[in-house]
Amino acid sequence: MNFNKISFRVRYAETDQMGVVYHGNYAQYLELARVEWLRGFGISYKSMEESGIMLPVVSLSINFKKSAYYDDLITVETRLKKPPLVKIEFDYTIYNEKDEILAEANTVLAFLDKETKRPIKCPDYVLEKIES
Repeated sequence: MNFNKISFRVRYAETDQMGVVYHGNYAQYLELARVEWLRGFGISYKSMEESGIMLPVVSLSINFKKSAYYDDLITVETRLKKPPLVKIEFDYTIYNEKDEILAEANTVLAFLDKETKRPIKCPDYVLEKIES
């Protein structure tokens, strides 16, 4: 299915005293990758929110394999697991510069109406863009 890659350097503030990336930062890395995945299809998360659609995370799992360290160049590969309905699911693989797998992750997000906070179907314009 559809995938995207984004690379960036680990910042000092994201690490503990041993220079290892704090595990809580991985959720932010996944969010960054997911937003860029959408942007790659011409879909702005900001414009979705402005049009009354929210995408909260309803499930997050991360399996850590190796540590990432300060100043490492890491790459997050984002893959759409299946066509979205009311939920959209992504799989991720995070690599270091040596192409070693640092972590594998999965997130599930739900499409919600911003006013009612009720689940809604994935907007047609999103489906059209990711299926083209």
